[in-house]
Amino acid sequence: MIHVFSYRDKHYVYDTGSGSLHECDERTARYLRGEDVSLTEEELADIEALKREGLLFAPETDVRPVKSNEMKALCLHVCHDCNLRCKYCFADEGAYHAAREMMSIEVARKAIDFLIERSGSRRVLEVDFFGGEPLMNFDVVKETVSYAKAEAAKRGKKFLFTTTTNGLLLDDEKIAFLNEEMENVVLSLDGRKEVHDAVRKTVNGKGSFDAVIDKIKKFVKIRGDRHYYVRGTFTAKNLDFSRDVLFLADQGFESLSVEPVVTDIPDLAIREEHLPAIEREYERLCDEYIRREAEGRGFSFFHFHIDLEGGPCLQKRVSACGAGNEYFSVVPNGDLYPCHQFAGDAEWRMGSVLTGELDGSLREKFASSCLFTRKKCGDCFAKFICSGGCSANNYHFNGDIDEPYAVTCAMMKKRAECAMHVLASRKAREN
Repeated sequence: MIHVFSYRDKHYVYDTGSGSLHECDERTARYLRGEDVSLTEEELADIEALKREGLLFAPETDVRPVKSNEMKALCLHVCHDCNLRCKYCFADEGAYHAAREMMSIEVARKAIDFLIERSGSRRVLEVDFFGGEPLMNFDVVKETVSYAKAEAAKRGKKFLFTTTTNGLLLDDEKIAFLNEEMENVVLSLDGRKEVHDAVRKTVNGKGSFDAVIDKIKKFVKIRGDRHYYVRGTFTAKNLDFSRDVLFLADQGFESLSVEPVVTDIPDLAIREEHLPAIEREYERLCDEYIRREAEGRGFSFFHFHIDLEGGPCLQKRVSACGAGNEYFSVVPNGDLYPCHQFAGDAEWRMGSVLTGELDGSLREKFASSCLFTRKKCGDCFAKFICSGGCSANNYHFNGDIDEPYAVTCAMMKKRAECAMHVLASRKAREN
């Protein structure tokens, strides 16, 4: 299968089977689309040469997904409470439709033991500190890190830690700790002040931009070249989100991710009629992204990263994410869920780190879910790039973890085309 597309005055053909991207002229693009276009013998010979090399119309190999019974990661909900009341929060403003509560260090230790005991031969394990706002339970975060490192050392293993924070509680002590101990830090900031303040409000109903911007800037400055993301969300209220991405870049943040909202709130939800505007916005961002990179003042935008040569192997690409099989979410009372977006939904409770129970049938459901069980993905050019989308989003919008959500798919396809254009433009400059 091939995907032929145009971006501005450039024409590309992406070969799904081989993962190869080729630039071509307009006539060749039209020919490959199946239009009635006559090519020269030389042009036809070039196409045949690519076919012989396995770079065009390459067959899709019979690759089986890689699934393991060895656990690799936990998302620890150390705090089911938040010092913000963001309007679009999927986590019910931090409470997950239950009581506001903190995880105790006893539960956190049990979670670490649970992961280590079920990690098998895996040497590197991962823990994400999540909420709510995890820094509201900072002492438990610190104690958990210390405990996990000590236990890992006894077993010849290593932990990588990540924290997601809204930045409101960042101070010198927390900045120093996060920079010392965290492999990655995700900082929530939606962009322009008016955009951020419209949805990310404090408990008192005030916008939080002024309260967090300088703290996040200070953190990132001290962070240096270690991994972080400033992560925003766009909604139906700011479909001009490229301005927010560029605003964040202009604040000195070099690693950015701005995601479409996942909500059913009518005035915020992304709907099908928004897609043309969103696609144009990704193109505006793509053009400026390339221009800034060429001028030596580029930044990293998560969705424009694509590695068609040295990225994850095809087996991993067809496996979908490890939620519910290799990766689990632990809420403050010790209950287990497939991931943070399923947390609190009794239908998806999988067990408890306190008792050691784990629902084998639910785990098998996630273990067997992969690109090939997502039937609508079969004819999609981007299937080996996105692996069939997010299981939680699929379920929440369509009632089935294997039923991709069409609106999300459309955005993914556009981002993939933009990312390919970025890659081609970068290689052209290098050559």
